Amino acid sequence: LGHLTTGAGNDLQRATDLARKMVCEWGMSDKLGPLTFGKREEQIFLGKEFTKHKDYSEKTAEEIDEEIKKIVAERYAYAKRLLLDNKTLLTNVAMALLEKETLGAADIEAIVQNGDKAYSVSGSKDDADAVPEATA
Repeated sequence: LGHLTTGAGNDLQRATDLARKMVCEWGMSDKLGPLTFGKREEQIFLGKEFTKHKDYSEKTAEEIDEEIKKIVAERYAYAKRLLLDNKTLLTNVAMALLEKETLGAADIEAIVQNGDKAYSVSGSKDDADAVPEATA
């Protein structure tokens, strides 16, 4: 937490693509309304690839870009806040994973139920049924 890594690159690309679809294809923008932008045309000679025809002004293109940036920035802030608000829980899951390498549903449920308490995973790494225990 606190810094971006190269591993986030694909996540940011996917988030941007999803935000673009929300604005341009699904009409999910309060600012631009329930409209679609960029007519899709299938080109038979290109196989399954599609081309997009720009059917809007440069000003609208700028507004689309602003909306996409706004959606991605808001969701990034929300995700970061969610992770920070649950940092102890996230740390406990990470520590349990370092000890056991894999966690089952019961392990995750035990970690979540005990909230902000620190955890120690009982049993050895080979004990797949071990459940995290709260430590005082």
